[in-house]
Order: sequence, then C-alpha cells, then structure tokens
Amino acid sequence: MDLDKHFVKYEALVSMVDQVFDRVKKEFPKEVFCREKCSDCCYAIFDLTLIEALYLNHKFNEKFSGKEKADLIAIADKTDRTLARMKRDAYKKVKDGADQLEIVGRMSQERVRCPLLGENNLCLIYEHRPITCRVYGIPTSTAGASHICGRTNFVQGKAYPTLNMDKIYTQLQLLSAELVKDINSTNIRMHELLIPVSMAMVTLFNDEFLGVKKDG
Repeated sequence: MDLDKHFVKYEALVSMVDQVFDRVKKEFPKEVFCREKCSDCCYAIFDLTLIEALYLNHKFNEKFSGKEKADLIAIADKTDRTLARMKRDAYKKVKDGADQLEIVGRMSQERVRCPLLGENNLCLIYEHRPITCRVYGIPTSTAGASHICGRTNFVQGKAYPTLNMDKIYTQLQLLSAELVKDINSTNIRMHELLIPVSMAMVTLFNDEFLGVKKDG
C-alpha cells in the first residue's frame, strides 16, 4: 500500500505544530524547559490516531532492522502488556462505579517509559516523533482544561498562548478518515482507532488488519 500522499499531509500538520512550538519557545524562552535529554514527556501515557500509528510504524521499520529491531520490539511488547493491564484495571474500576474523569486523571499521571527512549535518554526516532511529544513543553488545552509540563516555568493560572489540542486531534481524525476511505477499508470506523506507541511499533498493518477489500 502506498500511503505517501497521506503521510505528506500528516507531515504538513506536524510542520504547523512545530512552528507553533517554536513561536511559543521564542516568545517565552525562560518558561519553555525543553532541552536535550529531558525525557519527562517520554513517560507520559497517550495514544496515537491511525495516521500517526501508520506513520510511526513506517518510519520505525524503515530505520531499524535485525537484532536492534528485535530488541526494540521485545521492549515494546512488554510495554504494551503493561498498558493493556492498566487500561483493564481502569475499565473495571469505572464499571464498578468509580468516577470516570477521576480514573482518567489518575491514568494521565501514571509514568510508563516509552519503548523508543534510548538508554542515553534520547528519542530513537526523534525526527518522526508523534505530535503529542512535540508539544509537551508548551501550554496546551484539551476539552477546556489547560495542561503544562511540570518542568516548565509557566505559571499555572497565568494567561499564555495555548495550543488547542482538540483542533489538532480533529485534523488527525480527518486525515485518518480520508486514509480509511482511500484504501477502501471494510471497517469504515477504523479512523476512530487509538493505538499506543508500543502497539504501533509491533503491529503488522497489512491489508487484513486494515480491512482492505480484495479485487474480485
């Protein structure tokens, strides 16, 4: 499957997000803490949209091979099992009556090391890292709630330029939906799929997985 045209559109969105980050960093150099080997964001739990997962998988397979790739997949597989267990526990608590927002809040505070974080505390696929990683050091908002990295010097409650992540997620969903339509997938709701980085690394995104219709 040739997904290049979809990846080009995704990269354009990434470029726009990078420009926003650079603009905020330039305007607030003392507040943005991001620097080499600061890996705080590499322990955050988040999922990728379909277009992001396919892009990361493509770049991962393009860059790594042999034993190095096998070792990283083994780490990713272990990470994926940990995340799956955490999500099952959270689902059970909500099903038993716990407050869903409270559980989601607790989950967001959990720390799980990204399988793509190298032993030297540098991202192994930095140039192609997901959007969530790219914006971690500047103020963002989701569903009306603001978020800042705990290591920044931004002051909670003070007004700063804030990136609306709901709009970014909408664009990612639209790109994913366009891709699903283009490949003629039998699963018309696949664009709603959310995938952890670890799963994106180990998944074989073939025609069967994506529900691509066979000719004839």
